[in-house]
Amino acid sequence: MHKGSCMCGAVTFVVEGKLPGPDACHCRQCRKHSGHYFASSDVPRSRVRIHGEGNVGWYQSSEKARRGFCSTCGSTLFWDPLSRDWIGIAMGAFDTPTATSLSVHIFTAEKGDYYRIADSVPQFEQVPTAPH
Repeated sequence: MHKGSCMCGAVTFVVEGKLPGPDACHCRQCRKHSGHYFASSDVPRSRVRIHGEGNVGWYQSSEKARRGFCSTCGSTLFWDPLSRDWIGIAMGAFDTPTATSLSVHIFTAEKGDYYRIADSVPQFEQVPTAPH
């Protein structure tokens, strides 16, 4: 079981079982939403319990996805693809240890010019499976 929350604690969550290896998304939307690239673990919805859902603000960032944040403290929390059976949960919102590590960098063609990706994790200019 993995627990996490926003900065102020108005939103908490629990994930049952192991966390899938997170991706680091470097697309413009994720960078603007999170302030840098967005690292998240894509967890099946059936394994996630969110408490304080009334405090989650949602921004419809495209016709395919919305982004969740704490409406009290502004913490970035979720990336929610509307037609999928999983939700991306921000790695920074988890209490540690998470017992996982970054598995892939996606949308590297859109990464910021102020940093470089200097690890050995696989990189994709777009996304290898479905549109983000």
